[in-house]
This record gives sequence, structure tokens and C-alpha cells, in this order.
Amino acid sequence: MSSYAIGIDLGGTNLKAAVVHKTDGVVEITKRPTEADQGPEHVVARIADLVDHMIEGAPGPVTGIGIGSPGPINWERTTVTRPPNLPGWDSINLSDKLRSTLGLEIPVIVENDANVAALGSAFYGAGKAYDSFIMITLGTGVGGAIIYRNQIFRGSTGGAAEIGHMTIDYEGAFANSGVAGAIEGYLGQSFLSDHARDRLVNYPDSTVHDLVDGDLDRLDPRILYEAAKDGDEAARDLLAWAGHKLGCALGSAINLLDIRTVVVGGGVSAAGDFILDPAREALPDFVMPGLRSDLKILQEVLGNEVSLLGAARLAIEGREAQV
Repeated sequence: MSSYAIGIDLGGTNLKAAVVHKTDGVVEITKRPTEADQGPEHVVARIADLVDHMIEGAPGPVTGIGIGSPGPINWERTTVTRPPNLPGWDSINLSDKLRSTLGLEIPVIVENDANVAALGSAFYGAGKAYDSFIMITLGTGVGGAIIYRNQIFRGSTGGAAEIGHMTIDYEGAFANSGVAGAIEGYLGQSFLSDHARDRLVNYPDSTVHDLVDGDLDRLDPRILYEAAKDGDEAARDLLAWAGHKLGCALGSAINLLDIRTVVVGGGVSAAGDFILDPAREALPDFVMPGLRSDLKILQEVLGNEVSLLGAARLAIEGREAQV
């Protein structure tokens, strides 16, 4: 009898879930708002309700649940501590809380959301051809992961690779983590949208105004991409500004790690080459000369699916899951 796992992507804006078969991949995907502003107990209840729904619709028995969560995760892959973009969370054993809420004995394994995305990319996506790469995810927040010789590098406690909270300007914009000038303070979805709104006031002829019916409060990176695709110069300049910041941050990561391949995923990465080409152009300027050969920035084209596949892979392989 075939068995299945459930992958959960816990985002600051949305909860996504998938039923995944080990060899056949995604069977079903669904999405609901996280409602993070209502606190951790409410969010856990929403995850449990979503899991119940997915188990009920699964074609066969579900043997485990994997969760990709923002923030540092402990070594045992059970507990998330003060995740950015999830207000009111301190240190929560998400594994125990979810199993208790569900009343089920099946394993629940929690891992950092970018690590989960890297796991999915390494098995199914753009990272499959590489034994070492840096993953960066651009969404509500900005996450990071390191795959080194087919293993997730987790640091000393499980919280490594928070690339989104590396500072590129110690007097710059604050990320939700409180770090000044962190890359998330420029490329996180809400931060990028806010910056674009401020800039677009000076570009009344931009087609972005038409796409939002004159209400810039409706602006998000997807609309910027649509405008850029249609040739709007203001939108293209804004995405290029974001790409330059990304290249700067990735240069520091490459100098530190000597890993030359970067895979970029997450919702904002759907802007594709409008962000990635400026990042590729800027990257060598921020990498020391001896490390500039064979630099690559790749887009993860599986989109949100890569995180769900990685989370399910975690459930399938257990707490020691690696690439």
C-alpha cells in the first residue's frame, strides 16, 4: 500500500499544504491565510485544521507531517524560537503542540523554511545538479539555507544560514528581526512594496497606477513584475534596485562560504530576471577576486511547490533527513 506525507509551508501571510507521495510527488495542494496577527495558538489551530483536511482527502495513509517554519529551529527539529513575521511567538514546540491538537501519534518534524526549500530544490528542482549551493527565499521574509556536500549545514544549534538578517548597511532599514540594514529590510515583500509606493509617487505615468486602479496600497511585487513585463521603466528600475541589493548580500555570503552557486526561490523570485539579472551583474563587485570564477544565480522554477516537497521529504526521511 502506498504511503503519503503532508508538507506544510508556514508563512507570515499564508499557510500552504500538500499531500506528497515519495515517488509521484505532489498529489494535492491547498492554501489559507495564516492570520498570524492573532497569535501562535490561533495559527497552530489553523495548521491542525488544514492537516485534518489534507489527511481526509489523501489517497492513502499519511505517515508523517513536515513543516517549514521561519526562524531558528532547534537541533531536534521540534521547536521554533522567535520567528520573524509571526508576532507573539517566543519558543514553541510546534511538533508537540500540533500532535496534541490533532490527537495523532504520527511524527511531526519542523525545520527552517529555507532549509526545507533547499531540500526540495536538491531533490526535485534547480539545485538537483549541485552538491553544494546557497538557497535564498524571497517572500514575506527573506530566508537562507546552505547545502554543503549534500548536507544541510545547520550550525551549532540548528539556526544557521539566516542570510536575510545579514546587514548590508548598519544604518539602513530595519528588518522584522530588529537588525538594521538586513537584506529582509529591503527585499521582504512588505518592505519592497513600501519602498515601491514611496518611489512611484514621483512616476505618475507608470502603468503600475493603472494596475492598482490608482490605489498604491494594493501594490505588491507581483504587480511590479506584471508592469515590468509590459515594459514599464519605473517598475523595472525598482526591481533592478532590489536585485542590486540581493547581489550585494549574496557576495558577502559567497565570501564567507566559498560556495559559488545560489538558488533563489520564494514568491518575490517570480519576478525572475528583472531581479536576478541585476543581482548577477552586481555580484562580482562584492566577491573577492579569487572567488569570482563560476558564479551562478539560478531561479527555482518550482515556486511554492519546492518548499512543500522539501517539507514532505523531511517527514518521509525522518529527523535525520539530508540531501
